[in-house]
Amino acid sequence: MVSPRAEADAGAKAERGRHQSVLASSRTPRSHARMAWRQFRRNPGALIGLGVLVLIAVVAAFAWQLMPHDPYTIESSLRRAGISSDAWLGRDEVGRDILSRIILGSRIALGVAAFAVAVGLAFGTIIGLSAAYAGGKVDTVLSLLVDLMLAFPSLLLAIVIVAALGPGLRNTALAIGISTIPIYARIVRGAALAVSRNDYVEAARALGAQPPRILARHILPNIVSSITVISTIQLARAILTEASLSFLGLGAQPPEPSWGTMAAAGRRFLQTDPHIVLVPSVAIMITVLAFNLFGDGLRDALDPRLRTIER
Repeated sequence: MVSPRAEADAGAKAERGRHQSVLASSRTPRSHARMAWRQFRRNPGALIGLGVLVLIAVVAAFAWQLMPHDPYTIESSLRRAGISSDAWLGRDEVGRDILSRIILGSRIALGVAAFAVAVGLAFGTIIGLSAAYAGGKVDTVLSLLVDLMLAFPSLLLAIVIVAALGPGLRNTALAIGISTIPIYARIVRGAALAVSRNDYVEAARALGAQPPRILARHILPNIVSSITVISTIQLARAILTEASLSFLGLGAQPPEPSWGTMAAAGRRFLQTDPHIVLVPSVAIMITVLAFNLFGDGLRDALDPRLRTIER
């Protein structure tokens, strides 16, 4: 039997934990957000990355209004034409305006990446939280499945999935999302295990809170920063993977203006007309670099251990 003193100590600990949890939920998020923003502003690379991403997002949102020409119209007489006042980035191998196709391709790249990250994030978070909180055999089985998926390179796994489902943007996005599930699951599990050892989680258990409430109210909010940072990095990887699959002919199918498809179609003219390959390649590089810069700045801003002390 539990002694009255032990019960009193447990009750007092639970009450203190609940009080601290209420204070943390009511006061700290706003102050943490301000501190994170001040830290983020000190990083020039992160600000540049954010600015580039905002520009790309605006271009993708208003693609049809910004395109100077129809990206699907073929002009045989202008095949592989260079830069001119009518075509600022030249024409491709069949005479289509490269600038218009790059603009529309930004919508494809961001759309596929966003869908893939949403799939990986949703299922990976569920698996990671379940493994961390349930423990025991559930944790062992789920961790084994995650390790098996991590044994395959993510690109190779995506290729296998696309080959099974068939080429196309929807299947490509789904394949990329499935290939990133183990990455999210591993990170979420580790972060959730660290948070679950805190006093306020033990206090919630002592008060009789059910597992779904503990996960939703006490564990998940405290690992959001880790999930946000990894999601930003995974957006860059998803764009690279989509471009790679499209380059191999497993992603977007012609005449869709995916950046990977454009680079694949123009590789035959690399020596004679390099702009056909270089323009989409540079678009991929700039977008991925912007996501990486933004993700690095976000990581430094959200991690208290990496914040600089204000003077």
